[in-house]
Amino acid sequence: MRLVLSIATLLGVIGVIFSFSLFYIGEGVLDLPLKIIQPFMFLKLAVAGHLTIFLTRTRGHFWSIKPGSALLWSAVATKVLATLIVIYGWLVPAIGWNLALLVWGWSLVEFVVTDFIKVPFFKQF
Repeated sequence: MRLVLSIATLLGVIGVIFSFSLFYIGEGVLDLPLKIIQPFMFLKLAVAGHLTIFLTRTRGHFWSIKPGSALLWSAVATKVLATLIVIYGWLVPAIGWNLALLVWGWSLVEFVVTDFIKVPFFKQF
């Protein structure tokens, strides 16, 4: 149980740091209005949240064990759907391709950084 709580805390803290950093970029650097920041952050949480599933399924790097096809394709489908929703503005204001690609890039960087932090952390247990 100690290992589960430690890893959950580690992943949560890293996720919060990256989320608030992206929020700062959106609000402070890009000066996005609130109506655009909301779908912008929704996409970040959807993409990075699903990528976290691939981090938690193995003690090694994410590529060390191939995910099952059901897990892989359900995650891909939901990320693609979330991306299309915010790009084209279905039920939310549209953010466009540029901001969506920024979110994807940010989430992929978070994914890789978290993976490389997670692996040595696991070795402590």
